[in-house]
Amino acid sequence: MIDQKQLENVESFKHLGSILTNDGRCTCEIKCRIAMAKAAFNKKRALFTSTLHLELRKKLVKCYIWSIALYGAETWTLRAVDQKHLESFEMWCWWRMEKISWTDHVRNEEVLLRVKEQRNILHERRKRKANWIGHILRRNCLLQRVIEGKIKGGIEVTGRRGRRRRKLPDDLKEMREYSDLKEEALDRTMWRARFGRGFGPVVRQATK
Repeated sequence: MIDQKQLENVESFKHLGSILTNDGRCTCEIKCRIAMAKAAFNKKRALFTSTLHLELRKKLVKCYIWSIALYGAETWTLRAVDQKHLESFEMWCWWRMEKISWTDHVRNEEVLLRVKEQRNILHERRKRKANWIGHILRRNCLLQRVIEGKIKGGIEVTGRRGRRRRKLPDDLKEMREYSDLKEEALDRTMWRARFGRGFGPVVRQATK
């Protein structure tokens, strides 16, 4: 109840261009962003598949198409299925850019060699997330306490089965303890060194 008005309970709604769902997951938002990015690619297909230099076309795809797909990605907490959706979309871009059909029976590894790329979209998302979280950790604000889970509440979760839900800093905590992350975030230069150039993309070994 706000201003004598009863708020409606909904399963999902859009806020600032992002879809929020009652289960707190990002799958619906990711699928929506990917669909929008694919539509934008198809709209400019003639440009991306033209005779322009390969490096220029790749930059156009990453600037124009990936920016649509990764809008708001700083706040995503990905499950394995979400990562697969993003990686499939990444390969979809390179397949379409090189005008390769699935009937050509070309492996993803060969497509990556043709475009001189590695699996990179998950790295790009984590880099954006690191930049955003670093900015939050340098401030003593409400959002920092929300990320750390220090907001008081009466909800007690007991007996939940399965793996625990991933939290916002989990992607970065895989390589550092949270206390170390907070200390590094205070030094902007150290943070950029940690999650900048040295924060490399995913490299997959080709399977024989």
